[in-house]
Amino acid sequence: MSMRPETQPAERSGWSRRSLLKRGGMLTFLAGLFGAVPAVAQKVAEADDHALSDAVGALFQKHYQKMTPEEVQEAIARITRTAKREQGVDITVATDPPLQGVIFGYALNISKCKGVRRCVEACVAENNQGRESQIQYIRVLELEKGDMNLNDADHYFAPELVPQPGKFYMPIQCLQCDNPPCVIACPVQATWKEPDGIVVVDYNWCIGCRYCMAACPYWARRFNFSQPKIPKEQVNTDTHYLGNRPRPRGVVEKCHFCIQRTRKGRLPACLEACPTGARVFGNILDPNSDIRYVLENKTVFRLKEELGTEPKFWYYTD
Repeated sequence: MSMRPETQPAERSGWSRRSLLKRGGMLTFLAGLFGAVPAVAQKVAEADDHALSDAVGALFQKHYQKMTPEEVQEAIARITRTAKREQGVDITVATDPPLQGVIFGYALNISKCKGVRRCVEACVAENNQGRESQIQYIRVLELEKGDMNLNDADHYFAPELVPQPGKFYMPIQCLQCDNPPCVIACPVQATWKEPDGIVVVDYNWCIGCRYCMAACPYWARRFNFSQPKIPKEQVNTDTHYLGNRPRPRGVVEKCHFCIQRTRKGRLPACLEACPTGARVFGNILDPNSDIRYVLENKTVFRLKEELGTEPKFWYYTD
């Protein structure tokens, strides 16, 4: 039988059989050389010819902000191939830029929040968060009424038993700071603030050092200790490069205001899921927006405002 069909995949992926003859040694070398790059190390260790080509392509990929349109399309092609290979689904990866004249802001009415965590469930589903790892961008705290000491809050209360008498509930997620300490802390500039106010992460550029997690005063960032596992039928195939696209093991992720939705004029998934209407989102530059109404007509406060991080996430009560 001809060996030609076996050689075709390697040729298509840019790796000749000769170059792959000592593939085991090459993989060992690459894994050792680039083992500190979590986005690639696992791919290198387990790769077939196509996966190896994509893994190396991702490794030498430029920072998202420096890529040409053609390079962006190449990166998207790698991401979609990997999703098909690993999860068996066809995804779309958008690159919608920030909308002109828009800075997103969020407000939450803690007198309406009942702690049911529908926001958490919707966020997990929308943003392709791993089901086994329990990585969740939104953390809902249960506190005693009148007590704002977050260190005393219960993070693990039973959502089926809420609301409890004498308690109130405060969801916390990335507050999209105007002066984000996480951005300053990142040694490789893998995270930055976009013109619409969203603090984003280039997962391919993140080295997993977790300095940003240490710098964030709001517990808003999550580290992927394992590859996110999602049942095939539950994968959200509508993704954004800087948002809910598949993430590799060993990188930091966080809330991004559902960038794949909000840059298309839709509301964040957590807001749509909230059964009590506690959440308000919109363009703070628009004087007719709901968020501007809250900021101008309610008594609002921001967490740890004394730190000077200038969050674009406010809390208020009726």
